[in-house]
Amino acid sequence: MAQTILITGASSGIGKVTAQLFQKQGWNVIATMRSPEKEVELAPLKNVLVTRLDVTDEESIGSAVAAGIARFGQIDVLLNNAGYGAYGPLEAFPMERVRRQFDTNVVGLLAVTKAVLPHMRANGSGCIVNISSIGGQITFPLGALYHGTKFAVEGLSESLHYELAAAGIKVKIVEPGMIATDFGGRSFDFVNDENMTEYQPVVQALFGAWGSEEMASRASPPSVVAEVIWGAVTDGTDTLRYRAGADAVEYLDNRKALDDATFIGGMKSMLGLD
Repeated sequence: MAQTILITGASSGIGKVTAQLFQKQGWNVIATMRSPEKEVELAPLKNVLVTRLDVTDEESIGSAVAAGIARFGQIDVLLNNAGYGAYGPLEAFPMERVRRQFDTNVVGLLAVTKAVLPHMRANGSGCIVNISSIGGQITFPLGALYHGTKFAVEGLSESLHYELAAAGIKVKIVEPGMIATDFGGRSFDFVNDENMTEYQPVVQALFGAWGSEEMASRASPPSVVAEVIWGAVTDGTDTLRYRAGADAVEYLDNRKALDDATFIGGMKSMLGLD
């Protein structure tokens, strides 16, 4: 019997490529997204169910989980991939957008997980893969909201790793580095107020660094992350963290090896803020 994976945020980028990879490997795929009527690549594929799921809408979560079980019999793997990045001076963010960042990246992830857990617990097995980021262990300026959510994903995932083992459920974290997706487009929420002049040198430095050819050359295609997700799901181990991309290995090794002052000093130097 083919196994089944439910993927959130499957309309583009990492989510879509992962859906395609698992389908090619013979899995059933529940590819969820906010606007399934717009999806034309995944819908025609054999053993793929494209259905609506908005992680901030609990009713849609329950409906998607139920539809997936009705179609394929069970859900073996949950990939919590949906999310976006909010960047900019904290002072410039309306609280509505602050809450939206955490509701999507953290509360939404927890809501989808809670919806799937009774089913996995009844089966005595399952695997939950949460997409974090190098930004769940290191930070860039202006990313208090985004990094706050990804640090939260790291913490809740590690705690659940202990908690859910008793129910036969594995929890894994995938930490991508720079990935060539639409993170800088529709998955990016940037807020700035140029009247807050104190922050503008930081804004200019960050976007200058992110727009550089060197930084662009470090970006890996989404397929790199999809392959890491595949490995995490199928390696048969209880490994908690998986890095995706050569830059993820470099940054996270440096963060582990260096003290705060040295690492942060190096980050400032890279961004021209020293």
